[in-house]
Amino acid sequence: MSWTRESCELAALEPDARGVLERLTPVVVRKGTVLFAPGQAVKGYVVVLDGHVAVSLIGPNGRDVLLYEVAPGQSCIQSTLGLLGGEDYTAEATATRDTRLVLLPKPVFLQLLDTSPAFRKVVFAAFAERMQSMMQLIEATSFMRVEARLANLILERAGEGDALEMTQAEIARAIGTAREVVSRRLDRLARSGALRAERGRIEILDRAMLEALIAAPAV
Repeated sequence: MSWTRESCELAALEPDARGVLERLTPVVVRKGTVLFAPGQAVKGYVVVLDGHVAVSLIGPNGRDVLLYEVAPGQSCIQSTLGLLGGEDYTAEATATRDTRLVLLPKPVFLQLLDTSPAFRKVVFAAFAERMQSMMQLIEATSFMRVEARLANLILERAGEGDALEMTQAEIARAIGTAREVVSRRLDRLARSGALRAERGRIEILDRAMLEALIAAPAV
């Protein structure tokens, strides 16, 4: 089966557009591979078929903040911006697990934008969705207290379950703070009875308490 059939959006492209894409071959990058780094030129548009990619902003002090994640069916806003505007990457992308992807070289990406209305719709719909999530990140970082951001992340990642597997460093990157801050806040929440924190794992004990933290106004 052609790799374009693995995505509902790409499977719905015009036959000519799919034909162009099917000349490209998926590759597998191993966990920990850096796909791009700040200052590098954008080489193409990435389509993730399986796996997961984290895109982070690296600060002058070496601390990194998670900007967004790219799962199958999602787009990389850094790549789209670079291809459309000609700017270099300003963030770093790393495969957080073995990831299968396809790189659309810039000439192929621009050709399909010009010739395929369906491809344009896919690209800009994904771009709009990613921009919305980035705005939500800015809003949360600017106006939500660390405790609220932490509680929101725990509930969001746990979903319907009662636990999640994340290290304190991963949590810190996701909510835009330092690992030491996360450690102190987790200790406080553990003492209050809201959760139990173990190495690399958090168990939710009182979901209502975490929801109340999210709803509490910032002071």
